[in-house]
Amino acid sequence: MPDTAQRLQDVARRTFGWERLHPEQLQAMTYLIDGHDVLAVLPTGAGKSAIYQVPALLLDGPTLVVSPLLALQRDQIDGLEETRAPEAVAVNSAESTAQRREAWAEVTSGVAEYLFLSPEQLAKDDVVERLAALGVSLFVVDEAHCVSAWGHDFRPDYLRLAPVIEQLGHPPVVALTATAAGPVRDDIVARLGLRDARQVIGSFNRPELHLAVERETSEERKRKAVAERVTELARTGHGLVYVASRKDAEAYAEELSAGGLRAAHYHAGMRTADRETVHETFLADGYDVVVATSAFGMGIDKPDVRFVLHASAPESLDAYYQQIGRAGRDGDPARCVLLYRPEDLHLQTFLTASRAPEETIREVAMVLAAASEPLRPSAIDVGGSAAARTRALNLLEQVGAIVADEDGALRYADPSVPAAAAVAAAVDVAETHQKLIRSRIEMMRGYAETLGCRRQFLLGYFGETLPEPCGNCDTCEDGTAYEVHAAAKDARYAPDSAVEHAEFGPGVVMSADADTITVLFDDVGYKTLSRAVVEEEGLLRAP
Repeated sequence: MPDTAQRLQDVARRTFGWERLHPEQLQAMTYLIDGHDVLAVLPTGAGKSAIYQVPALLLDGPTLVVSPLLALQRDQIDGLEETRAPEAVAVNSAESTAQRREAWAEVTSGVAEYLFLSPEQLAKDDVVERLAALGVSLFVVDEAHCVSAWGHDFRPDYLRLAPVIEQLGHPPVVALTATAAGPVRDDIVARLGLRDARQVIGSFNRPELHLAVERETSEERKRKAVAERVTELARTGHGLVYVASRKDAEAYAEELSAGGLRAAHYHAGMRTADRETVHETFLADGYDVVVATSAFGMGIDKPDVRFVLHASAPESLDAYYQQIGRAGRDGDPARCVLLYRPEDLHLQTFLTASRAPEETIREVAMVLAAASEPLRPSAIDVGGSAAARTRALNLLEQVGAIVADEDGALRYADPSVPAAAAVAAAVDVAETHQKLIRSRIEMMRGYAETLGCRRQFLLGYFGETLPEPCGNCDTCEDGTAYEVHAAAKDARYAPDSAVEHAEFGPGVVMSADADTITVLFDDVGYKTLSRAVVEEEGLLRAP
């Protein structure tokens, strides 16, 4: 009988037309077939979807894929339809009642192998009961960084996945993401309750992407530069322009259209049908450029994007890496340009500020503390918006004040602990998360202002070491990257090293050079420390 690797290669070739699986893909698939949970962190374009699509055909029972965006679900279903794989269906709010009924029937009968759901669907008791009856053989968490409070795109609904996995008998779980620094990876494993987990980490290095930052002195000058640079870059092929606001998306698209480019805008305030039209037209080469907010991200699978220009700095290097990852997926050269004004990061600080819903947290805690039996989340009737209630539940669960049973019902963990103490702990966690968000913005500033190799800086953030300057970024071309690198030859703080600071507590080294050491601390987020001060005063020590 062929070994596992050979069976997987045969299915990949016969069903999907892939002559050879990449080593990381094959390793992750083999772990799944052997019954392990897997966290796979592979860059955009590395074929993460194959990691579940192929093993699914060797496991007895349907495959559940939890995916956060309807467009992302649609893309993956369309991709499967172009192969010899069994049917793939989605159950979501965009489908009619008849379509949802038909989808469930196809999964139940075995006609459909792949079932796509949003995490919100899994908050429904009847959906989970149906899945339990089906005997799910593989549980897939796409865009898994959304489960981590350390991640750049944290989504509270992802926190509900761990109890669902247990309700389904804990089938093999594969968590997939294109961007996750070391602490985020650990958080994903913990929050999903992965068992005997294996991690498969690909390189974050995309040498075909040319990285550059162009500093602008005024908003007026920056707006002029956007039009000039996009017009120039569009001569090389199709591209994306990322902006900070919906208003900017529309204004820049209009200006670029007036200049003779086929341009469209895209943001979350548009009707779903209009967003889908822009998406599909761009994939079909109908636009030279799409000007978008961060809403245009996950699920954009166009291999020949030749440039990504940021008209404003995003809120984190995680988001930046994910967005520039849309370029050059065919392996050919592409350019990534950030037009930078330090003042733009003040806007990001404002946009990401979010106070904890303290009153809602208090009401939720009191309801659960007074309840005689566990309550379903939907039965907890308190004031505030639905989003505030969900956030309150998640914060209380994070601090252990409430716990979920196997059916997903919630109870107050320890009646001897006053509700006021639980509320204070939850608010403290929320404030710590805000510190992390602010520190992440400062890391974005560090990337924009470094004189060192930008690729070394970016990879260092994800805990990956590039031994020499890349030669394909603006600081390498200017020569400053080599000067900084030469001065950092004696670096002693390796990425992923555990350290402890007297004031900031435990942390993990993300990167170091001749002048600075960047550490992600558990309680205060990212801090860039003066290397000279650290060494003179002995500020960092091994835990």
